[in-house]
Amino acid sequence: MIKIVEAVVFNDGQRVPVGLVNIKQALEMPERVKFEFSHPAHEAGKTDIFISREDLSKLM
Repeated sequence: MIKIVEAVVFNDGQRVPVGLVNIKQALEMPERVKFEFSHPAHEAGKTDIFISREDLSKLM
């Protein structure tokens, strides 16, 4: 089963949604931007639980 996560960036201290992607796509996103991702155990787009790219890669 493919897990979908929400990618967000911070702008003026607030999370700004970038899009919904699968975990493989999330890990391939540019590293020059500090993305956070919704925790894959929760529903993307509805959860307030976000993790770093490093933490996301450990869950794979």
